[in-house]
Amino acid sequence: MNAEPQPGRSAWPQALLANTLAVSPLIWAAFMQRAPTAYAAGVQEDGVLEWMTFWGFALAAALFLSRARSESRAGGLPWFTLGLFLFCLLVAMEEISWGQRVFGYRPPTYFLERNYQQELNLHNLIDSSLRKITLKAIMIGYGVVLPIVGLFRRGGTLLERLRIHPPPWVLAPAFLAATIAYEVYPWKYTGELVELMLAMAFLFSALLSLPESRFQLSRSLVTAPLMAALIVFLLGSASGLVTLAAHRAHPGNLEAARSEVEALKLDLLALAGDGDLPTKCGLHKRVYTWVIREETNALYEGRFAALIAQGLPEERADFFIDPWNSPYWVRHRCSSSQERVTIYSFGSNRRRDSEPSELGGDDVGVTIERAR
Repeated sequence: MNAEPQPGRSAWPQALLANTLAVSPLIWAAFMQRAPTAYAAGVQEDGVLEWMTFWGFALAAALFLSRARSESRAGGLPWFTLGLFLFCLLVAMEEISWGQRVFGYRPPTYFLERNYQQELNLHNLIDSSLRKITLKAIMIGYGVVLPIVGLFRRGGTLLERLRIHPPPWVLAPAFLAATIAYEVYPWKYTGELVELMLAMAFLFSALLSLPESRFQLSRSLVTAPLMAALIVFLLGSASGLVTLAAHRAHPGNLEAARSEVEALKLDLLALAGDGDLPTKCGLHKRVYTWVIREETNALYEGRFAALIAQGLPEERADFFIDPWNSPYWVRHRCSSSQERVTIYSFGSNRRRDSEPSELGGDDVGVTIERAR
């Protein structure tokens, strides 16, 4: 059998608890479907759930790095554990766009132009189909296949020779549940839930795989998985509150945003003239994405672009970025008697607070209403 540490009989309660905690985002989401507005607010960027995902991966990275150091002292290159450390660190930083929304800096032009979210992250530069296949392969390959291979004598011996350390096989249900949820996608924003599930699964994998001499907490009444989850929750909650406090409105930015959305409104009306608005029913995209896909190049020559002469940075004008370095959005909703176009910014907190039918929170926007 593989020499990789696996929870013994005394650690089964911890393994069961770890699986339950890892799938708890799905349980929470199922309950929150009764309150869709609160559910949507809970999964917004820079919220507690996203920060919990960051901290889950960050703590897992720290544990894998610690383990890699132990392996290197024992001799040989811990390439697989170092790979796990780099993977978790990369995912953690990608989750918060390398601090872009926290500190409000403008991403380099390369990302503004090629990343459909106009954020500083790498994963959105990859084709979505390839990204989904890769994620599912990691969840199944690392979380399910490797542990099963390690259960067999020959497979375990081979993995040990290759210095590949699979997660404890008792965590396979958590990885499998995350994969199924990602494939079925039962609710909107399921991807955000799966990211948190995966963060917790990797964290528990790193925690339960520690050498027994460093896993004495499993013998205590307060279990290691529960404490780890509690730490992630507390850090996520604190980070969410700190982020909100750091996003206080600046009067100059607020006034600039109001002027800019008004200029965009006048540009759309100018494009429409006496005819139909250039946007279409059901549209809800970043303004830059809409301009590029619909080739609405005339928007580069209107009142919004003219604000450059009044101090609007040219890069913000080129990519329709607000004063907080987040994208401007355009939404077009239609009813049987009316069409309503809203151009808006996420405001100082850099998150969408608006409902489909009206502006909310600190979002800054203007609306065009027309009878149909």
